[in-house]
Parts: sequence; structure tokens; C-alpha cells
Amino acid sequence: MREKLRVAAGSVHRLAWQAAGMLALVLGIVGIALPLLPTTPFLLLAAFCFSRGSQRLHDWLLAHPRFGGPIREWREHGAISRAAKIAAGVAMLAAIGAAAAFGAPKRILIVQAVVMVFVALFVFTRPAPP
Repeated sequence: MREKLRVAAGSVHRLAWQAAGMLALVLGIVGIALPLLPTTPFLLLAAFCFSRGSQRLHDWLLAHPRFGGPIREWREHGAISRAAKIAAGVAMLAAIGAAAAFGAPKRILIVQAVVMVFVALFVFTRPAPP
């Protein structure tokens, strides 16, 4: 009986990891189009979740022609490509510009700018992949 409960609990945990990975993957894909939603951190989270919930999904994500490269570069070198850094910088500027254009209150713009500065410092101080 204990063995059956342990197997059932393991199945539930794997399903939970898979669901979390799918949610992270969907958010990462949505982040491609939305400048305020980052793509790569959600893809990294998806890979982490899939590694615990489904080896098949994990391998698929790492082998994906579009998503696999940034994940492998981060895992192997802690690196962010130059193109990704430029895209991140443009997206951050666009997000602040859009907020200003839509009339966001000054305090919101200041908070957004401060957060973006720290994010930019992190992104632009990462090495480029070899």
C-alpha cells in the first residue's frame, strides 16, 4: 500500500512540475511579443521544471531551434548573446516609453526606470557566448 502511495505521489509531483514548466513556457512565448514580459527567464524556468517533471519535454526544449540555444548558452557559460542584450535594451526602453506615452504617473515611471536600470545592469554585465 505504501509503495502505491509513493508512486502516486511521484506522479502528482511530476505532473505539477510539467504544469509549471508549461506555464513558464507559455509565458516565455507570450514574452516574445510583450516588451514587459521577459522571455529567457521563463524559458530557463521551463527547462528547470521540465528537468524534474519530464525528460522528454526537457530534451525537446533544449533541442528546440529557437529556444534551446539561449538555454544552453546560459547553462554552459552564464552568457547572454549580443542580439538578446540589444533586444532586452530596446524592449526596456520601449516599455518605459509606452508607459510615459500612455500617461503613467510619474512615481510609476520612476519605479519602472529604477527596476529597468538594475535589470539592464544584470543583462549587460553577463558575458557573451563564445
